[in-house]
Amino acid sequence: MKWLIRILFILVAVVGLVVGALLLMPGDKLGALLAEQVKAETGRDLTFSGDVSISFWPVLGLETGPVTFGNADWAGSEPMLSAESLSFGVDAAALWGGEIRIKRVFADSPVLRLEYANGRGNWELTAPTSAASTGGGTAPAPQATQPITLDRLELSKARLIFVENGATKWNFRDVNLSAQWPGVSAPMIMEANMAVPGGTVQVELKLPDLPAFASGGAAPLELSMTAPGGRIAFNGRATIEGEMDGKTEVKTNNTDAILAAFGQAGVAVPNGLGRVADVSGQMTYTRDGRVSLRNMTAVLDHNRFDGEADIVISAPPQITARLRAGDLDFSTFADTVDTGSGGGGASASDGWSTTPIDASALGLANGSIRLTAPSIAVPDMTLGQSDLTLTLDRSRAVLKMQPATLFSGQLNGQVVANNRNGLSVGGNFKAEGIDVQQALSTLGGIERLTGTASASLEFLGVGQTEEAIMRSLSGKGDIAVGKGVISGFDLNRLMGRGEGSGGTTVFNSLTASFTMDGGNLTNNDLLMSLDNFRADGAGRVGIGARDIDYLFTPVALRANSGEGIAVPVRIVGPWSDPSIRPDLTKVIEAAAEGKLKDLENDTKTKVLEKVGSELDTTITDTDQIEDVLKDKLEEEAKKGLFKLFGGD
Repeated sequence: MKWLIRILFILVAVVGLVVGALLLMPGDKLGALLAEQVKAETGRDLTFSGDVSISFWPVLGLETGPVTFGNADWAGSEPMLSAESLSFGVDAAALWGGEIRIKRVFADSPVLRLEYANGRGNWELTAPTSAASTGGGTAPAPQATQPITLDRLELSKARLIFVENGATKWNFRDVNLSAQWPGVSAPMIMEANMAVPGGTVQVELKLPDLPAFASGGAAPLELSMTAPGGRIAFNGRATIEGEMDGKTEVKTNNTDAILAAFGQAGVAVPNGLGRVADVSGQMTYTRDGRVSLRNMTAVLDHNRFDGEADIVISAPPQITARLRAGDLDFSTFADTVDTGSGGGGASASDGWSTTPIDASALGLANGSIRLTAPSIAVPDMTLGQSDLTLTLDRSRAVLKMQPATLFSGQLNGQVVANNRNGLSVGGNFKAEGIDVQQALSTLGGIERLTGTASASLEFLGVGQTEEAIMRSLSGKGDIAVGKGVISGFDLNRLMGRGEGSGGTTVFNSLTASFTMDGGNLTNNDLLMSLDNFRADGAGRVGIGARDIDYLFTPVALRANSGEGIAVPVRIVGPWSDPSIRPDLTKVIEAAAEGKLKDLENDTKTKVLEKVGSELDTTITDTDQIEDVLKDKLEEEAKKGLFKLFGGD
């Protein structure tokens, strides 16, 4: 019994001496000892730049000054971890039983660099294999990994870097992060926050099966991120490589603010495209940067979309989408355009705007987006049921209408906006069933012509302002209008030698073709058909200058014994208030020509009557005079010969 007591006393004394020696050991010696052990277990260098202190019970703990922990030999030269100070503690009782329960990991201003390549991560720690063990023979059987749990991890003012296959995917600064994983079968919960413009981003992450996630397989993941202006949530499955598949929700109450928080300050979202947004759907993200959205619903301000989209994350992004929408309202879209205060603009009554057009948005993405909607309201006009496809390719946009409903009719064709080498706009389309009054009122402020039209148009305009484009327009087209009305003058009254202003003129049909050059539309073959009249037209419509100089010539078909009477009408002046009046010069010329013709006819009649009287016959045409004279001379000659030969 005495020997047992002595042996126990010796063991306690030895342990006490060892512990005392460790406690009394200088910090640099203790740090060197720990570094040697870490090197032996992991093959990586652990470097301390200050003193190291250690505690044994109930927590086997370590506190250091500046420290670095080396990277994997296949990874970059930067250390995997560095910190201004580090506090590390392990439950001593659990460790005695073979379980590694980390009680705490506290790091001040750490830089954590995680790298992943060729199916392995630099966080995977394995003991180095000795040369003797690899020289030959059968490799030793792998030993089971001891379970490791984490009660508390705290990183203060951290920098988090994630590098995948040599490319930096994340690089966040001033992050405060905490995590806990109390048991092998318990979920790992992590919380983080960092300052951003406008406030703080807070992240909450839950991994129900951390071992499966860490091994590289797909594992359940719940993620919630709150930022100034909105919130993003994900619930599905993910891999440590960043691949994800699950339900995604994005809700914003101030999209401009959340964009600024993520480095996109100054981007103004137009009204109707998601100043306030609620987007949800099934999202799949693959490691090659492809995102697919299925069963997507997006409520952007007062507009709603449903559909699916595929996005390739690149510079610029590649988007393919098929969207179905309700009644869309972009009528206040232009509210986000800053026209400035330099006085370069112009009101609608003054003419086309001279404000420079920023078309840089044409280069934000490439791809194809198809949209169907029962109605689409844009500034100054509303499209009805429409099927539109927008194709974007290197700052060139093509909008195909297949068809689009506009001005109560349908358009088939395309409109192009090209900003590759300066801005140009063009188009080529056909229209059927267009309400002429709606179209002219919306496009040019002209409200005097009503009817239903079909038309074709090819056009091209170049310039950085609305005015420059309108003054450069070129192209061609034609129009055919069925029965309609022209308000502002009465053709019946005009042809009755009255003033002709006021009232209305009803016509049966109107056709015309035209060309455009330098912002001027020229037409020479307008033909309008009425019950008792026909009207021809020719002249110039100044699209750029917003004026008109046009000669409209009605002809009274039943007047003048069916030969017609023409009274030309000149339309001249600005679109907003053109002058419509008879062209008196043409009327006077026509009247004078008619008077002269009447005088000529009267003189001719009198001459024919005089000649006929002298010749004792009736003559109705000057061509008859020669024949009558021949007949008279022949008759007189016969009489003379008859007398000559003894006749009575």
